[in-house]
Amino acid sequence: MRLIINLLLVAAIFAGVWLLISSIREPIAFAAEKARREQAVIDKLKQIRDAQEMYRNISGHYAASFDTLSYVLSNDSFMIVQAFGDPDDPSNTEKIRRDTIYKAAKDSLANLAWNVDSLRYVPYGQGATFTIMADTLTYQSTIVDVVEVGVQRKVFMGKYADKRFARYDDKYDPESAIKFGNMFAPNTAGNWE
Repeated sequence: MRLIINLLLVAAIFAGVWLLISSIREPIAFAAEKARREQAVIDKLKQIRDAQEMYRNISGHYAASFDTLSYVLSNDSFMIVQAFGDPDDPSNTEKIRRDTIYKAAKDSLANLAWNVDSLRYVPYGQGATFTIMADTLTYQSTIVDVVEVGVQRKVFMGKYADKRFARYDDKYDPESAIKFGNMFAPNTAGNWE
């Protein structure tokens, strides 16, 4: 009888130690994985924001789809206007001369080492794509272009996409999105900044 009680106590001790280690390991693993995955998504969103600015420099507005963004950045050119002479110099008696040249956008992308066709895919999203919206709106009596690109956390968090992990981070909500831009104001800031 004494042997059985001792064995049960040893088993209970091992179970308690295992539960203690698990309760410490899970929040640490969650925090590390959350930071790693969110940083990868933020880096991709920064690339998309830069690509949208390039697109806007070419077309004058934001791209409403990744297909359009990819096509224009792969096939169109930036217009660069060079001015020769200083228009602000009063001693300048020469005429100001302007020269327009065109530079292929894909050359700029090659310098950045981007694959513009893969910008749409969410890191750790297993083929999921970012949502992209672009439009114009009247803001303070002016028509402005607006853009918003983002993804919900549950898309890329894998096994940590459960609401129960919010107990380890008060700000964590798998339904919330990481995004840049705003469809209701001319703003391209990211909500992580």
